[in-house]
Amino acid sequence: MEIKERRLIPIYIFGKRYEVPEGLTIQKAMEYSGYQFIRSCGCRGGVCGACLTEYRTPKDYRIKMVLACQSLVEPEMQITQSPFIPMRRAQYELEKLKAQPDILGRIYPEIYRCLQCNTCSRVCPMEIPVMEYIACAIRGEIEKVATLSFPCVMCGACVLKCPAEISQPNVALLARRIYGRHILPLSHRLSQRIEEIKQGKYEWVLGRLVQLSTSELMELYTRREQEPQESGHWIPKEINFPENLLREDQ
Repeated sequence: MEIKERRLIPIYIFGKRYEVPEGLTIQKAMEYSGYQFIRSCGCRGGVCGACLTEYRTPKDYRIKMVLACQSLVEPEMQITQSPFIPMRRAQYELEKLKAQPDILGRIYPEIYRCLQCNTCSRVCPMEIPVMEYIACAIRGEIEKVATLSFPCVMCGACVLKCPAEISQPNVALLARRIYGRHILPLSHRLSQRIEEIKQGKYEWVLGRLVQLSTSELMELYTRREQEPQESGHWIPKEINFPENLLREDQ
């Protein structure tokens, strides 16, 4: 069904009434209404967190926080956007840090102000247990903070609503960086690959790829073996792809 043939529903954008086709995302509905995004718009896939949006519907007392690119319009919804949420970002040198239990609290001491009100978790558009990972940060459980906060898109909804004025996404980001640099063991395949790059193993492949046309690159891309969603211990059948195909074509 074409957009023009869909039933029109009323919505309010920054207090002004518009009629838009049902089934559109908030972002597309705003563009349908004539808005042009020069900010608050990025990946359009629920990854970048740039399109944080607040809305309220007439029969609900709650103000809901969502990503405009992921949420569909509802009749009579009142929409506004938060283009930028200031977050405190501490200065630190990752290489000099150590995975000590109190490291997150020393760099972001405001985590100890947490009231455990759970407001942060309730407003998170990614449904992350924000309050829980802040509690883990207070206890010095870096790995748990990194794991629980992994889906964070840094939209700042939790920061906007936090009565203790904590910058939760940056606390979580620090935990993930410490976990990745100082706790998580390096893959032996990564070390092996770095050494192969230093030895120039892939120079011929890269040189050949830049000589291909766009259509040849697209064909090569479609012939790749795709990694499954749950990769586990998955290993591709063609370890030397695309070199094996490029040499066959010569």
